[in-house]
Amino acid sequence: MEIIRDLNELLNWRQAQAKAVRNVAFVPTMGNLHNGHLNLVKAAQSRADRPSVLVSIFVNPMQFNDINDLARYPRTESDDIALLTRINVDAVLLPNEADLTPETDAFTIRIDPGELAAHWEGAARPGHFTGMATIVTKLFHLVQPQVAVFGEKDYQQLQIVRRMVRDLNMPIEIVGVPTTRAEDGLALSSRNRFLEEDQRRTAPLFHSTLVDTAHQLSLGKPLDSVLENARTRLTSAGFKLDYLALCHPDTLDPLRTAESGILLAAARLGAIRLLDNQPVVIE
Repeated sequence: MEIIRDLNELLNWRQAQAKAVRNVAFVPTMGNLHNGHLNLVKAAQSRADRPSVLVSIFVNPMQFNDINDLARYPRTESDDIALLTRINVDAVLLPNEADLTPETDAFTIRIDPGELAAHWEGAARPGHFTGMATIVTKLFHLVQPQVAVFGEKDYQQLQIVRRMVRDLNMPIEIVGVPTTRAEDGLALSSRNRFLEEDQRRTAPLFHSTLVDTAHQLSLGKPLDSVLENARTRLTSAGFKLDYLALCHPDTLDPLRTAESGILLAAARLGAIRLLDNQPVVIE
């Protein structure tokens, strides 16, 4: 596996792939890799065209609105490199922060995700999606992939990236990969390791409540009462909800009546913030 830390090295690697007539599949991450990330890599590797797979590891300061949260974010570079080596990734990009977030504002472009970021994570974490979209755009420009792979756990992020690629005419196929879960249903996350024992036992209720809520809606039960029951169930168990809503799967606008869509939810359990979603199908 090639380890790339310099943008000139990245340019040379990318030119070598073009010379070999190999497509590039790109998996952007913030590191602290777990099985969810590895499943994104495996999805990239399983493409029919057998592309070269490049994984980036960059803790993006622009998408944190809390400097303490940025400082706490786990950084496990050597372990991440070992994991990627074991699953035969072609290259890993470890960019210098100064290359992607220069100190000067003389010529700084920020990507505004607009209405797709108006609700949910965009409201709970002001500036988060502008920072994410700006750095992902820069990485797309540098890597020039044919395919980029993202997890469906961060559903709003995935929809923003898809819209951004479409609106900015980027020739990149965006692939979403289903959420990887622990055996008890909890969506894997880099922050889960900070859950205390009793919190970890409670945490699976977050996903099971979403599954049950989706089922109740599929049976034709009224949206408002079903959502209120779900919120009560979670808050009674100790979750502090940021939001729980049924949304249009593309626009992410909140739906006012029960119809097919996506349940989006975020909540804190102690100091740890959980994020999840669940499709709702009403025939």
